[in-house]
Amino acid sequence: MNIFRFAGDMTHLISILVLLLKIYATKSCSGISLKTQELYALVFLTRYLDLFTDFISVYNTVMKLVFIASSLAIVWCMRMHRAVHRTYDKELDTFRHYFLVAACFVLALFLNEKFTFQEIFWAFSIYLEAVAILPQLVLLQRSGNVDNLTGQYVFFLGAYRAFYILNWIYRYITEARFSRWIACVSGIVQTALYADFFYYYFISWKNNAKLQLPA
Repeated sequence: MNIFRFAGDMTHLISILVLLLKIYATKSCSGISLKTQELYALVFLTRYLDLFTDFISVYNTVMKLVFIASSLAIVWCMRMHRAVHRTYDKELDTFRHYFLVAACFVLALFLNEKFTFQEIFWAFSIYLEAVAILPQLVLLQRSGNVDNLTGQYVFFLGAYRAFYILNWIYRYITEARFSRWIACVSGIVQTALYADFFYYYFISWKNNAKLQLPA
């Protein structure tokens, strides 16, 4: 494992911890898209099917279990927790995310590294993760003001994928047979979706002002 992969894993973990802190400390999920969280839960459940077939390392297994468990816990809280559920912005979270699921699954059937059950769902999870943030970004644009913890959550989530791009570049240079082109292209698309958010995040940080996104 190289430093870029580790940094990506840690920023991803930090993003989840920030979101859990927001939910459990404030008993609120205001500003958080349930649809994005459901997409991420689906991403992890379909990507880590190899938990039942392959063992890479203790670190790898633990991280996979953490991502699956935390994503399901977040979805459960937003749907079922009495106090948290009342704060969900249902009127703003109207992105039709099932179109993303259908499109990514069809794409995975045609563009995959190997036409097997596990590889098709791996490709599906990669494509879906690339666009899973869209409902969240749309919700933030509609709400305008972004609270501090929500802004940090989205920032670290975007930074995680940026580190993974550096990881792929490093592996392409140092490994003779590195060919994860699906992950590379999807990662670039995913990071590009954050570009507008990153711009306004850094502007607010530079001016020490509240983060606001244009409608």
